[in-house]
Amino acid sequence: MKPLRLSVRTKLTALYGGTFLLVGLALLVVNYLLVSSSLPDTAAFATDSAGVALQGAPAYPMDPTTIVPVERAQATQLVATSIGEYRSDVLSTLLWQSLVALAIAGALAVLFGWMMASRVLRPLHAITSTARKLEVENLNRRINLDGPDDELKELADTFDGMLDRLAVSFDSQKRFVANASHELRTPLAVQRTLVEVAMADPDVSPEVRKLGEHLIYTNERSERMIEGLLVLARSDRGLTARAPVRLDEVAATVIRSAAAMAEEAGVTVESRLRPRTVSGDPVLLERLITNLVHNAITYNRKGGWIHVDIGVDPALVVRNTGPQVPLDAVPALFEPFRRLSGDRTGDSRNAGLGLSIVRSIAHAHGGAAGAEPGGRGGGLVVRVRLP
Repeated sequence: MKPLRLSVRTKLTALYGGTFLLVGLALLVVNYLLVSSSLPDTAAFATDSAGVALQGAPAYPMDPTTIVPVERAQATQLVATSIGEYRSDVLSTLLWQSLVALAIAGALAVLFGWMMASRVLRPLHAITSTARKLEVENLNRRINLDGPDDELKELADTFDGMLDRLAVSFDSQKRFVANASHELRTPLAVQRTLVEVAMADPDVSPEVRKLGEHLIYTNERSERMIEGLLVLARSDRGLTARAPVRLDEVAATVIRSAAAMAEEAGVTVESRLRPRTVSGDPVLLERLITNLVHNAITYNRKGGWIHVDIGVDPALVVRNTGPQVPLDAVPALFEPFRRLSGDRTGDSRNAGLGLSIVRSIAHAHGGAAGAEPGGRGGGLVVRVRLP
């Protein structure tokens, strides 16, 4: 059986209420003992009272109608009974009234304890809320807790300092990726030009020509990978400006440009493009749709199909046929340089950044990207939600 998990707020409330009840119960016992000791002793008070009553009785004969004092033993018993009942009533009334007062005060203590626990834990809720809103793309949130320099403020300030260090580290990493990718583009372009010039020589041997074609193919793949890293670094930094973008028009342009690629792969492209306008970067959004369409064509089969759907929620859905994708392997496809086993392993057509770029661009626009296996037809169903 799974143990019951109580929140810190509930535990603090129980602690406050339990402590108050224990202290109240101790005070009740002390008060009960003090009142009990202050009340007259039944036997001694009864003996004294009876003696006084008998001493004051007249010694001469009395009228028959006059009440004659009872004997000392009977008087003592009568007074003791009266005093005992009085003492019992007083202590019983004190006990029950104290218990009722303690119950009411205990309920109030639990209520105020709940409120006090909420106030004490408010800084922790602020820390938790800030931590939940943090993402790699958004590390600019801080707690900035006000109040006295106590342990909670020290914890919040320590958390803010950690976020500052993380932000600097991530920014440095992103700048390094962007700068390194940019610097690598120039030598790759030079290498490609040199190979193409060498292959343009009519006297080049078949072996050299074959080697040149292989070098150009490898060079193109490197260029695609570097271009993908540049887009990934740019989208990870977030958007500097936004503009209204007709997502359906962008999708139509991408589908038209991918028609030749789909025809060569033997894949049919279908679409349902309903009008949808989003606020964002048109270049990045075009790259998002391009990556999804090209992936759907590349990882497909002869005679297969892809379907592109533009709507409201989700904003974009791309379905395709192809190899079966295990459910537990889907999350890894959104990681950089990760491919599915089997047909995608060792595939040199892409750099393994397509879905990573899709997710990064979606996050940069305040949205999200997810996928699931396509069912009997294989392939993937990728959904992109945008605000």
